[in-house]
Amino acid sequence: MTLPRQRGLTEQAATTAIDTACRLLRLPSIRNEFADIADRALKDQMTYRGFLAELLMAECDDRSRRRSERRIKAAGFPRDKSLRTFDFDANPNIDAATIHTLASCEWIKKSQPLCLIGDSGTGKSHMLIALGTEAAMAGYRVKYVLATKLVNELVEAADEKQLSKTIARYGRVDLLCIDELGYMELDRRGAELLFQVLTEREEKNSVAIASNESFGGWTKTFTDPRLCAAIVDRLTFNGTIIETGTDSYRLASTRARAEETAKAG
Repeated sequence: MTLPRQRGLTEQAATTAIDTACRLLRLPSIRNEFADIADRALKDQMTYRGFLAELLMAECDDRSRRRSERRIKAAGFPRDKSLRTFDFDANPNIDAATIHTLASCEWIKKSQPLCLIGDSGTGKSHMLIALGTEAAMAGYRVKYVLATKLVNELVEAADEKQLSKTIARYGRVDLLCIDELGYMELDRRGAELLFQVLTEREEKNSVAIASNESFGGWTKTFTDPRLCAAIVDRLTFNGTIIETGTDSYRLASTRARAEETAKAG
């Protein structure tokens, strides 16, 4: 379709032409925001170049936002968690400066691992999801998965002779977030398959894990001592280890609310 090019278009005709052109060129943000930006440009006496820059930046910003939203959705996070909503005062074991340094994603750029170790309710999953979200917003491909779900998927893939394809898929993402590692014992086959994924990613792409067990207790999850040692080695080499402690933030919050309710009653 060719748009007619005329001199001296009326305002209504110009608006219609702009709308049609934006549809053809797939510029939804300019199409949606053109009128407001045009009014602001007139009020602020912008130059033509300034007006054009405003239009193009609006489109670029919106495209960037939509890409971030797609990456966050593709990551498969079970819920929204952000660094902004984390209460660092409630858990002094987690150093805010360290977390905000991690949020820069330099460790992902260097393909380094991250381990979040601590009891239930101490903020491990919140941190894992929040840092994964930061990575997705920064342009990295991220995948979140529960440890047991990942192992079950690998076992099914092996049975269906699709293991290489599945391992390659998990190997391609820039950051693999494995949650609840250590909650359940894995048989030798499951542990070996998980080890293959970690080996595929070793020093090529980052892995971040959250576990309720200290490394010394991982022999309950990975019953083969040598395999356990090899997995710990891959998850800690050149990595960052954050111990979130033993005091449950969720439990403390629940107790505090209960006490407030009792006092109010």
